[in-house]
Amino acid sequence: MHFQRCYRSQWMHLLHCSLLFLLLPLSSRTQKLPTRDEELFQMQIRDKTFFHDSSVIPDGAEINSYLFRDTPKRYFFVVEEDNTPLAVTVTPCDAPLEWKLSLQELPEEASGESSGEPEPLEQQKQQIINEESTELFSYKGNDVEYFVSSSSPSGLYQLELLSTEKDTHFKVYATTTPESDQPYPELPYDPRVDVTSLGRTTVTLAWKPSPTASLLKQPIQYCIVINKEHNFKSLCAVEAKLNSDDAFMMAPKPGLDFSPFDFAHFGFPSENNSGKERSFIKSPKLGRHFPPKPRVDLQKICIGNKNIFTVSDLKPDTQYYFDMFAVNIDTNMSTAYVGTFARTKEEAKQKTVELKEGKVTDVFIKRKGAKFLRFAPVSSHQKVTFFVHSCLDAVQIQVRRDGKLILSQNIEGVRQFQLRGKPKGKYLIRLKGSKKGASMLKILATTRPNKQSFPSLPEDTRIKAFDKLRTCSSVTVAWLGTQERNKFCIYRKEVDDNYNEEQKKRQQNQCLGPDTRKKSEKVLCKYFHSQNIQKAVTTETIKGLQPGKSYLLDVYVIGHGGHSVKYQSKLVKTRKFC
Repeated sequence: MHFQRCYRSQWMHLLHCSLLFLLLPLSSRTQKLPTRDEELFQMQIRDKTFFHDSSVIPDGAEINSYLFRDTPKRYFFVVEEDNTPLAVTVTPCDAPLEWKLSLQELPEEASGESSGEPEPLEQQKQQIINEESTELFSYKGNDVEYFVSSSSPSGLYQLELLSTEKDTHFKVYATTTPESDQPYPELPYDPRVDVTSLGRTTVTLAWKPSPTASLLKQPIQYCIVINKEHNFKSLCAVEAKLNSDDAFMMAPKPGLDFSPFDFAHFGFPSENNSGKERSFIKSPKLGRHFPPKPRVDLQKICIGNKNIFTVSDLKPDTQYYFDMFAVNIDTNMSTAYVGTFARTKEEAKQKTVELKEGKVTDVFIKRKGAKFLRFAPVSSHQKVTFFVHSCLDAVQIQVRRDGKLILSQNIEGVRQFQLRGKPKGKYLIRLKGSKKGASMLKILATTRPNKQSFPSLPEDTRIKAFDKLRTCSSVTVAWLGTQERNKFCIYRKEVDDNYNEEQKKRQQNQCLGPDTRKKSEKVLCKYFHSQNIQKAVTTETIKGLQPGKSYLLDVYVIGHGGHSVKYQSKLVKTRKFC
């Protein structure tokens, strides 16, 4: 394959000019097409825009181009000598391609030799099209496909491409020195990507290194692509999907002419960013405008030269597709491993606890955790009542009846919820714990709320100490009651002088009843209530204390069903001198 730069005043004649040089009679001026001049070749490759609107394929360089649907595109190159190695690679991006490679023999003499002048350009072009050619290879699909020959005849080669599905992007690479070029990273003998570990939100992948990196020591990096739809066969297809709503989809209309600068707007790397990832520049002035498309759920991660990687932040019980690409850092050309797929593990299924009519159930919830409970009354009911006692920090409760949310609240202490019933209704209760730490609570569900296992509580469950009534051996305290007659028990515990709020907080589990206390700590138990809620107050003087000592006081109220609730603890100190 050969190419010779053609200096003309207008860029629109570049294709015609290139074909003219290819087809000038080989014998009329005893001048053969030049062999590959490395210095000239490198100069041409650096100026990549030189080839974007050309029908000539450069030797040893990958070109990017664009196809309109049902509009074929043809490329040409010349092999001057017989027995020349040849390799052609076509990479479809976002649509399947039909392509074929054909060979025509070069004309020995020009028909215009007798007049001493070459034939007109258009006539020579028509001569190429009319010449019978031999089809060497054809392919239809979206795989990266190759034509490789260790010994190709001389002649004019034509590559014809067609997309029948939609406008699309593609890449072509051709070379007459495939053994020495090797621009694409080589795959190992086992090119599969293996799943070595599977979790609910993570998948660990491993693959064998590319010989291009391990043996040839060329700079290779690996890029992983994760999505939920399918595996990809090329990195070009991935980039097309990632940028499907970007500017390279706004392609030029056939027949329009553009300067080399214009091609920067269609995803072609310009002179300044060749070797870097393509940047897609939106240009409202160019081409056809497509409505914006939603972003695809697709992620590309380049991880250097590691050959094991854990993908994290995945969703449980979801199937993902994983593709691995070895990328030559110098050329930005890539090769796809054989992709894989895996389904992440399911979330651990929450065990649903059955609540029994009128029975108290203890519930423990981990920090930020949740528990599910179910209540299915055996008989028809007009109302259902839930008693919830949060022992530590606040918890969130949600109640659904037959799937419909009917209650959602944060609760502290003891709360009672009375909800409208429904014949054969079933209730699902979700309890969500605190962010601060683990949560403990007790819950009771009943359709007969008159039989209360939980005692009624006042809004204020603090214990008040009277400082003026404090002596060296006693303290006087008061607390509120309710209109219902309940049993109250008071306990005392001597603590160190350096007892602080943090220690006090650790002992604030309101669900621990009097049965967990030492008998020596009990002061007394008594019943009281008042029909006048304003007068539902009781006082008690605790005697037999030591001078200058600190004590922690607790009051428990015990309901008819034996369930107890602890008031907020109170720290008191006797006088040291009296």
